[in-house]
Parts: sequence; C-alpha cells; structure tokens
Amino acid sequence: MTVQTASETLSEKLLQRAAPSRAEYEDLVVVPVFAFIVALIIGALVMLATAVDPVTIGRSYIALWEGSVGSLNAVSETLTAAAPLILAGLGLALGFRAGLFNIGAEGQIIVGGLVAAIVGFSFEGLPWIVHLPLTLLAGAFAGAAYASIAGWLRAATGAHEVISTIMLNLISYRLLDYMLRLSWVQKAERADPISKSVLESAQLPRLFAWIDANLRVHAGLFLVVAAVILIYWLLFRTKLGFEFRASGENADAARYAGIRAPLIIVTAMGSAGALAGLAGANQVLGVLGRATPGFSAGIGFDAISVALLGRSHPIGVLFAGLLFGALKAGGRQMQVDAGVSIDLIGIIQALIIVFIAAPLLVRAIFPWGFRKPMTDEKDSAS
Repeated sequence: MTVQTASETLSEKLLQRAAPSRAEYEDLVVVPVFAFIVALIIGALVMLATAVDPVTIGRSYIALWEGSVGSLNAVSETLTAAAPLILAGLGLALGFRAGLFNIGAEGQIIVGGLVAAIVGFSFEGLPWIVHLPLTLLAGAFAGAAYASIAGWLRAATGAHEVISTIMLNLISYRLLDYMLRLSWVQKAERADPISKSVLESAQLPRLFAWIDANLRVHAGLFLVVAAVILIYWLLFRTKLGFEFRASGENADAARYAGIRAPLIIVTAMGSAGALAGLAGANQVLGVLGRATPGFSAGIGFDAISVALLGRSHPIGVLFAGLLFGALKAGGRQMQVDAGVSIDLIGIIQALIIVFIAAPLLVRAIFPWGFRKPMTDEKDSAS
C-alpha cells in the first residue's frame, strides 16, 4: 500500500466515524458496562476468598450504592470526586487520540493547582468576576506549559513522552515541597508546608450550600460540562481535531497529507496539560482552599483509567469519570457500614481496566450482548 493510498484510507475512516456505527457503540458503551459487571462479580469472589461472609458482601455493595447515589450528600460527593477525574481524563484522552501516551497528568495537576493557589491568595481587592477566571486561567496555563516540555522534547529530540512525563511527575513533587516552604507562599505561623488560603474572590462557590453547608459540590461542575462539550467539538468538528485524530491513526499518512507532526505533538500535549491544570485548580479552588503536599491525591493516575474506560471519547470520559467518582464516594461508605477495606475499590477499578483492555474476553463472556463478528465482516466487505 502506498503512502497516498494509506492517506486516503485514513481520511475515509475518520470521516466514517462522524456517524457512530453499531460496532463503535458496542466499543464505547457495551464493553465498559459488561466490564463493570464482571469486576463487581470478581470483587465479590475476592471478598469470599478472604473470609468475608455473603451477608457482609451484600451489605458492602448496598453501602457502595448508598454512598454514591443514595442521598443528596452522596450525589454531591460523587460529583465532587468525579470533576477533577473528568477534566484530567479529557486531557489524557486528547493525547491518546493524537497518538501520545501522556501519563504526566499527576504532575500537571500539581503544577496547575499550585499556581492557582498562588494566584488565588494574591491580588487582594479584585472582584470575583476577574479574580476567579484569572486564577483558573493561570492554573490551565501552568499545566499547559508543564506538559509542553514533554511535547517539545518529543518533537525536537524524539524523547518518548512516557519517560519524560514520568520524570516531570517526580520533579513536580519536589517542586511542590520547595514552593510550600517559601515564606511568601507558606501560611503564616505554620511550621508544616501548607500554602496561604485562597481568597474568597477566587474560590469556586458551592452550589447547594443554601440547602446544607456540608454539600461540597461546587461551580467546577459547570467547568466540567463546558470542557466535555469543547473537547467533543474540538475533536470531531474542527480541522485541528481532525489533525489530532489523523496523527494518532497513522502518523506517516498524516505527514504525507501535510500535517505538521511537531506542531501537533506540542499542541496536543499543551492542551492535555491545560485540562490537567484545570483539574488541579478545581481541587484547590473548589475543595481544599489551599495547596498542601499530596493534594493531587493520585487523581492524575486515576485519570488514565478514566480515559481508557471512556475509550478516549469525551462522552465516554464523562461517564467513566462519574463511575470512578461514585466508586470513590461509595467506597468510603462501604468501609464504614460494612467494614470492608477500601482497597476493594482499587481492585474493582483495576479489574475494570483489565477487561477494557481485553474486549475480546468480554465478548466471549457475554456473546449475546454483541453483534456477531460474521455480520461485521460482511458489512465491511460490502
């Protein structure tokens, strides 16, 4: 096959994806649903193997449900946990679509959140309508700049983004420790490394504080919805998004078609970093109110699972983030009510990813849930 033929085939494939087929629906929706079901079943078997009686298993799953969607407070906690996962997951999905395996979201969250905290406690006297957007933009810009380092290294030297983003993650941990010890960042009269509190004018307001002061869901939820819509539009309705997807499908054909690979690499990494930086700003401005060591709480690594579960599609990432947020919120309730270790949630999340990575296994377990392969072959042949 010539490069020209490959380029034409690539264009046809990308244009066909504008109208999702039955196979794509199965890949995006059916496989993750069945993967979740199997993960719950195996999770129950793991509990049985560790001498947990069936009654406690049933009580733990009831607590998981009640802790995630069983009350207004539960839904609030689910949405609060899901928001940064979705933002960071969207960034990773964007990179995956462009053929870049960016696993540096954790470091980008830390840098974005740290800068957002600094801008948030500075500039006293600014009205919230100026201060809050400025703080969010600062966090996004910081995350984009930090991720662009790995993008530039890949474009200029060929250094693989997996290695460079791992190194940047480690650097971000030490950078956070250093910055939190500076006198103009550290909170006055505190010996431990903790930043000054974000001013009220830069905080993301809680949405239902008028109902219950303990409901933590905040205005970052609107930011998440806007980001999902924006990334969907960017990927499937713009020239830049087409170039991202073309580069991810076949880099050689994309270059032959005139797409500038170095620019796409840096732009994709920068865009992913901006979303991760927003996730960090979301945590600092909406939940914590300050920067502390470990404030990222592994969100950047969990976001990799979210992006994979969502099949690198914005809508899929949205639902995957909600699921993982529900698991986080419900897991705490499960531990309290049933006495089951919260580590079980980690096992369930890992099992979901295992089955997502092996769709043929899911299809073999639930053959009745999928269209027969023979039909797919006839469709493609025709």
